[in-house]
Amino acid sequence: MSALVTPSVGSVFRIYSCRGALLEEVGVPRGPGEGVPPGNYGNYGYANSGYSACEEENERLTESLRSKVTAIKSLSIEIGHEVKTQNNLLAEMDSQFDSTTGFLGKTMGKLKILSRGSQTRLLCYMMLFSLFVFFVIYWIIKRR
Repeated sequence: MSALVTPSVGSVFRIYSCRGALLEEVGVPRGPGEGVPPGNYGNYGYANSGYSACEEENERLTESLRSKVTAIKSLSIEIGHEVKTQNNLLAEMDSQFDSTTGFLGKTMGKLKILSRGSQTRLLCYMMLFSLFVFFVIYWIIKRR
């Protein structure tokens, strides 16, 4: 059961924001036209009611939330583009590693064939030559 409360003449009402802060104290008009802005006779001096203050605060918070959501949306789109780019780079690296693995496998197979045959002297010369080349490169780098 709800009761209807009628304010008495000269009463003071306090209007609070949604968070409990005092916004305004409004007095009930004592007579016709008292406390009412000119041309605004319909609201009896309650121009800044608690409802409109809550609406203004809600609008401000809604706009703040909208800007944060927009920022997060653009950030997530950028992250998606970065993930796609990284996936493409990984796929390219995978194919390059596969081709390198195949190349090294073929080279090792050829070296095994060389080591089994009577061409061990040729293999020894190749190893000495490569060791000499690496030594020369090391010496050049060391001199700089």
